Amino acid sequence: MIKFEDIKDKKTTVAIVGLGYVGLPLAVALGRHFKVLGIDISESRIAELRKGYDRTNEVLETDFHNYVEFSSNPAALKDCGIIIVAVPTPIDEARNPDLRPVVGATTMVGENMAPGSVVVYESTVYPGLTEDICVPLLEEKSGLKYGEDFGVGYSPERINPGDREHTLQTIVKVVSGCNEEVTDLLDKLYSTVVTAGTHKASCIKVAEAAKVIENTQRDLNIALMNELSMIFDRMDIDTLDVLEASGTKWNFLPFRPGLVGGHCIGVDPYYLTTKAEAIGHHPQVILAGRKINDAVGKFIADTTIKHMINGDSKVKNARVGVLGLTFKENVPDLRNTKVVDVVEELESFGVNVLIHDAYADSEEAVEEYGIKLVSFEEFHDLDAVVLAVSHDEYRKLSLDEIKSWFRDPAKALVIDVKCFYDRKEMEAAGIAHWRL
Repeated sequence: MIKFEDIKDKKTTVAIVGLGYVGLPLAVALGRHFKVLGIDISESRIAELRKGYDRTNEVLETDFHNYVEFSSNPAALKDCGIIIVAVPTPIDEARNPDLRPVVGATTMVGENMAPGSVVVYESTVYPGLTEDICVPLLEEKSGLKYGEDFGVGYSPERINPGDREHTLQTIVKVVSGCNEEVTDLLDKLYSTVVTAGTHKASCIKVAEAAKVIENTQRDLNIALMNELSMIFDRMDIDTLDVLEASGTKWNFLPFRPGLVGGHCIGVDPYYLTTKAEAIGHHPQVILAGRKINDAVGKFIADTTIKHMINGDSKVKNARVGVLGLTFKENVPDLRNTKVVDVVEELESFGVNVLIHDAYADSEEAVEEYGIKLVSFEEFHDLDAVVLAVSHDEYRKLSLDEIKSWFRDPAKALVIDVKCFYDRKEMEAAGIAHWRL
């Protein structure tokens, strides 16, 4: 098996397969210390990275410094001692795990890996997937024997897109290997770049489980807040007022209601529930949380329509502006954005929805969702505005400018999903304001 000294002395290469939000920052961080190869099947992505441009905005141009060799040729993996797989693990339309990216990457690695190498997975999966699905596939494609000719490890990613404070370096890294030798190897590798330190999990399944419940826990806490918001709305109580009052107790958890999308929180629980059902257990609490969070987009759209009707605005052929399409603020990531649920529900009422986003790629929006992003020039004669994503760019908008977008400024209505605006300032400006 490969030795850490060979990596440290740059006698062998560390490869990162998948150069997205997780893989690229990891490749650049490791590249400051080791010989690193970044592999991605997208030739356009490789071409951009070679020019020092990262469309995800996770790595700035000034951070590249030729630390990484980029390639779309999988044959280059033959010269690599450690191969880290960091591809996405999405769900399909039926909310079942879509294993095609991780299976495809594993197949590619198996066909090109050299004897003595160690394959590490960072993709979020259900407990057992690495050893039950990936390992047999690696053996089949490589002709090598697991545990003798190659090793396998798992070190779950904890990247938070757009977060400059909680980064790869500042978040404790969980590491695990098929044996103590591999675990120690990964501990030394990751400890080189993760200043927060590492945690050695007792086995790969434990590390897989730890990752998947991190986001499941957050999902359930946000689901509780979302359900409370729906209850308080019926009682004409402002949810944020309630949370601020409750938050004065030292042990109250500071979760907020909201749309739960993205590639982690809205996806990972389904990996766990699918596995649970496969072994004969029906997970009630986790699925209940998912059901609540998946219904928030409809709730926001229905609330918008209700307030429009109460304000004597027409609904059929109304014009509603939506601020933000990405799954979270200040990132261009459109994966699994739940703003789409709001848009589709509004359109079901015959509403014309106009969507602006300060960060999203227009071509990707069309390709992924069939949504055409518009400029603020098309925000006119509106009947309502939905602030769906709290991009910093929207703080530059004055309330007078927002009010000028409306067909009838006296009926200006802002649905504030993110509690972005000050309620008293909105009221003083003569804008009807509802917040989740």
